[in-house]
Amino acid sequence: MNWLPLLETVYLLLVLLVCLRIVHDTQNTPKTIAYLLLTIFVPIAGALFYFSFGINYRKRRMYSKKLIQNEVFAERLRSRLLDTSLENWEQASKEVRYNKELTRLLLNDSITSPITSGNRVTILKNGEEKFPEVFAALEAAERFIHLEYYIYEDDQIGNRIKEILIKKAGEGVKIRFIYDDFGSRRVRRRIAPQLRAAGVEAYPFHTVRIWALANRLNYRNHRKLIIVDGKVAFTGGINIGDRYCNRPEDPLYWRDTHLKLEGDGIFFLQYLFMCDWNFCSGQTLVPEPAYFNYPQKAPGDKLVQIAASGPDSPTPLILYSLLQIINLARREILITTPYFIPGESLLHALIVASLSGVSVKLIVPDTSDSRWVNAAARSNYTDLLEAGIEVYLYRRGFVHAKTIVTDANVSVIGTANMDHRSFDLNFEVNTLIYDEETANELRMLFYEDLNDCTRIDPVKWEQRPVYKQLFEKVARLLSPLM
Repeated sequence: MNWLPLLETVYLLLVLLVCLRIVHDTQNTPKTIAYLLLTIFVPIAGALFYFSFGINYRKRRMYSKKLIQNEVFAERLRSRLLDTSLENWEQASKEVRYNKELTRLLLNDSITSPITSGNRVTILKNGEEKFPEVFAALEAAERFIHLEYYIYEDDQIGNRIKEILIKKAGEGVKIRFIYDDFGSRRVRRRIAPQLRAAGVEAYPFHTVRIWALANRLNYRNHRKLIIVDGKVAFTGGINIGDRYCNRPEDPLYWRDTHLKLEGDGIFFLQYLFMCDWNFCSGQTLVPEPAYFNYPQKAPGDKLVQIAASGPDSPTPLILYSLLQIINLARREILITTPYFIPGESLLHALIVASLSGVSVKLIVPDTSDSRWVNAAARSNYTDLLEAGIEVYLYRRGFVHAKTIVTDANVSVIGTANMDHRSFDLNFEVNTLIYDEETANELRMLFYEDLNDCTRIDPVKWEQRPVYKQLFEKVARLLSPLM
């Protein structure tokens, strides 16, 4: 009996079933087409890739992390947060209140992100400015320290923080530490056991096991977060490691931006940490007053709101917030990002803004740490340049900052890149500051960075070799899968 026709028929039926599954389960059209092409033209491996990396976990809600189980109480809390946010909003300047639609977008999310007033924000440029502040805050801890990091290196900085944590644990400070099992894989071998032995509770966010390797690598906790006593928090683009400090012996200059936050804006960051903690530890940490510091006097005068999303959220809220920020801009949009694979919606929003008379400037790395990602990013530059958007290549080193400032009144400092992974697959958090002073400071940093950039000449860009343009277009075709 000739088995070949039968095997061919079975294979075709399996490919058809996988294609139907892709069409049914994937909402993003470019991503759907990419998975279909991969499944059809790369036998077996394409289908395995889809089932490993392509399942829509936001739709399936396999990462649900509800902190407040009582729905009646949760609804009352949302109502109270909404009322408080509107009161805070009325105190803002007219220029800031122009962004009302943006704030309402975050308020209407399923886990209402409130607008908080009375905050003090400190922009920290690079690890040289971040880590001295972090060391001082950790040393001053009296009640608890909460840490959550994508990358925690076993090097001088990592061990310095480890030693402080061990010391504070010995003084009776309660310490909880979440690390991403993929990004911080060196931690699990030495630092995490040492911390646990000293009384620090340390858990991987999602343990990487061989049997579920692909999905667990795909859904990463990309947040960088430290909260001390509910009084001070740190968040932004800088992980924990020596490479971010730009010492004379370092081979690569690392340009990044972080944020120190004091005030009620910390409350939502604390909420996020507690949700993540309960998920990875299996414990039930409830939002008791002890974890939220209520100062009698506000430490500052800034309005702050948090945007967070991941496979546990019903919508890609960070993407939606960026779209709204761009749509509301009237004069200027300044963006710095290490990975620019925006997708059609964000790309079109930037083009529309530029064609409508808004000045749009973008800083990206001259060379990324991935050849394919770099090519996929460059495939978008022609569309941007044709719309009058100024694209600058950072040449001093690697720019890793994830910031946006618009009209000198809205600032964003966060962990999210402008790519599919940050919008849909990773757990991310961005901090929005509604304040002219902060926006002007971030704006000055942007123009400072332009001194280390080369602006792309649209004419010369079009004259690049055909083979480079072709490679970039192929990478763009596969970009939904990156």
